[in-house]
Amino acid sequence: MPERKRIALSWSSGKDSAWTLRLLRQNHAVEVVALITSFNQVADRVAMHAVRRELVELQAERVGLPLWPVELPWPCPNGVYEERMGAMMQRAAAAGIEAVAFGDLFLRDIRDYRERQMKDTGLEPLFPLWDLPTAALAREMIDGGVQAKITCIDPAKLDRSFAGRDFDRSLLRDLPHGIDPCAENGEFHTFVWHAPGFSAPIHVQSGAIVERDGFVFADLQTT
Repeated sequence: MPERKRIALSWSSGKDSAWTLRLLRQNHAVEVVALITSFNQVADRVAMHAVRRELVELQAERVGLPLWPVELPWPCPNGVYEERMGAMMQRAAAAGIEAVAFGDLFLRDIRDYRERQMKDTGLEPLFPLWDLPTAALAREMIDGGVQAKITCIDPAKLDRSFAGRDFDRSLLRDLPHGIDPCAENGEFHTFVWHAPGFSAPIHVQSGAIVERDGFVFADLQTT
């Protein structure tokens, strides 16, 4: 049997990352060996999603994979981000990893950026969810066992009352017209507390709802 391709997964802590992991693990030609997550060093939380680091560490434990953190200052100039991500790609290549997978769905500029940044790394960028119809994909995730809460809202796109809600069929019904069901346009971000491949759920509850830097966050904590 040929050796499986070793893959690192860009892990945001949200539903798209969890579903990407599920699809990759169904592919017997590849092996996911690490999760890569960028953290805001000042807040000690996932960059953008603002999920507490300890919750992401619990996710990594539940899926049985090492977590490779990319530590970012705040504020973080793009040059610093690219430098630190580049160092992580070097680490991955040195560890025998051949590809990095991302959970991007359809934003061409984001994909193009990732491909440019990885061009000279020796690593192949993979996009297992690319161009899947997002309405069907959202339902498939929910029906397939992804259980998540909304951690971050862009209030310019979606009412702040959605912060902290479960990502479920009821949410999909309540989303206003024009909001992507998978929030690929940045309408919201999620934290997955249980999904296929998790050894056990992570019991969380929504704490304070706060507005910061133009976004609304639900502070999730373990129960």
